[in-house]
Amino acid sequence: MLSQRQKDVLRLIVEEFVKTAEPVGSRTLSKLLDFSPATIRNDMADLEELGYLEKTHSSSGRVPSELGYHYYVETLMQEADTTIDLKLIDSLFKDSSKNRDQTIEEAIALLSQLTNYTTVALGPQARNSKVKRIELIPLYDRVSVLLVITNLGHVESKQITLPAQVDVEELTKIVQILNEILLDVPISQVSEKLHYEISQQSIKELLDYNERILEAFLEAFSQFTESKYYLSGQSNMLYQPEFSDLDRVRDLMNFFERNDILKLIDHSDNKGLTVRIGHENQITAMKDCSVVMVPYDLGQNETGTIAVVGPTRMDYQKVIPLLKYLAAHISKLYHKT
Repeated sequence: MLSQRQKDVLRLIVEEFVKTAEPVGSRTLSKLLDFSPATIRNDMADLEELGYLEKTHSSSGRVPSELGYHYYVETLMQEADTTIDLKLIDSLFKDSSKNRDQTIEEAIALLSQLTNYTTVALGPQARNSKVKRIELIPLYDRVSVLLVITNLGHVESKQITLPAQVDVEELTKIVQILNEILLDVPISQVSEKLHYEISQQSIKELLDYNERILEAFLEAFSQFTESKYYLSGQSNMLYQPEFSDLDRVRDLMNFFERNDILKLIDHSDNKGLTVRIGHENQITAMKDCSVVMVPYDLGQNETGTIAVVGPTRMDYQKVIPLLKYLAAHISKLYHKT
């Protein structure tokens, strides 16, 4: 059980370290608290022994440990005044000229600008959606856009190239038949359903003359099963002092390029605020990073997740309220009628 003074010391060390990226010494704290440097040094030694602080080799000051950051987030943190930031978010979501995907994409980019960290939004998993309607919209020559409208109101699109000499009337019939046989079929089961139906006479006759049409549809649906996501601000990590080492930067950039961050977010429990600090992320490239995640409601028992990725020396008191506020706005987007 920490004393109130020890809590104050730990809180101030976290907040000072967030600002300066430099170990915090007793003299700095003495100016902020009405106690002598000797008294504060004793508290710092006790906090280090309890595992909340760590001592660096290059300074007599202390830095927070992963345990210290968690205690700060769960117990000591006072959310910062983000009035200006919240107004910017409000303004973005009031813009009716943009569709839902555009709004979310711009919101994630704005969050990255406001925090100076990397931001991610993991949207609905299309694999859990069911087909409501299929449309094929010609663009030019043999190129068309396949639109799939789901039961959750999502619109998935994929540009496809059709085989040469496709009869337009026959193609229209195929789309009509697909709408009949795929109605209410989960997108993850479309391939299996089509392969079954191809053995049935109704669609077999239509597709026998050119199987490449079916292949184009199957390829499009296979891509729909991937999760929709938005990523912004990967390069922001380059400006954090923790990542001045080139090997560390290279590992982190490779991590983002492979989209491994989606695996971390996919495994979140979506029950509320989740904060993973340092080694809790279980990936070498993320050992000096924190991932803060907040779910948002999609309706029909589905959730998405927005997350901020930054150094363990993250400004949690700014990031967390911004994430919560943004998640509430995105939830409202999915509940608009």
